[in-house]
Amino acid sequence: MEIKKNPKQQLENYSKIFMLIGLVLTLFITYICMEYKTYEIDNTSNLGVVSMVADMKEDIPIVEIQKVDPPKQNDPPPTIEKIKVVEDDLKIEEAVIKSTETDEGQAVIVKTRDIVEVREVEEFVEDIPFVLIEDVPVYPGCKGNNKELKDCFTQKVTEFFGRKFDVNLATELGLAPGKKKLFVVFTINKSGKIVNVKSRGPHPVLEREVGEIIGSLPDMKPGKQRGMPVGVSYSIPITFEVR
Repeated sequence: MEIKKNPKQQLENYSKIFMLIGLVLTLFITYICMEYKTYEIDNTSNLGVVSMVADMKEDIPIVEIQKVDPPKQNDPPPTIEKIKVVEDDLKIEEAVIKSTETDEGQAVIVKTRDIVEVREVEEFVEDIPFVLIEDVPVYPGCKGNNKELKDCFTQKVTEFFGRKFDVNLATELGLAPGKKKLFVVFTINKSGKIVNVKSRGPHPVLEREVGEIIGSLPDMKPGKQRGMPVGVSYSIPITFEVR
């Protein structure tokens, strides 16, 4: 069979060349578009002309420079103090300091009769509770050892209060029937007197009455701690019945 077309005239043989030419042409057009420049339209020719005519004027005041004379110095110039040179001819006697160190080979004799023992006095600032005191305060008429003196003290104070306290006072104050309690705290000071009486109860009148009764207790022999008179605090609860 004979070929009708000439092989040299077939376009399929030049397809790659056409493709490369088209690619180059596309890139060239793209480059031209990217590099193309545009400018804004100048409309300044249509604008009016503005001229600044008014000038700013400012009056500058004229300042006259005055000549100032320096102040006159009336004070005399300071005098230079004359220094008198004194000859150093004064003789100073040097004191001889004797050494107080003892020789190790020398015996030191101390006489015991020359040593006086000073007893340090201990001062008690706060009051000591009745249950902790070494020597309890002695109520007038009480005798015996420390325990007996404590029991006698409590008994005498209770009896004294029972004689002085008016039970009917609680009824007059309108308190409700029943048992009532009063608490009293006081101090027997270093002189044996009753001080710092404090009471707490169901009515202020009763508190004042109890304070006056306890304050009228007789003077006692003060308590002692380590042989020194001290203040002793004592508390007593009081119970009575209102009918």
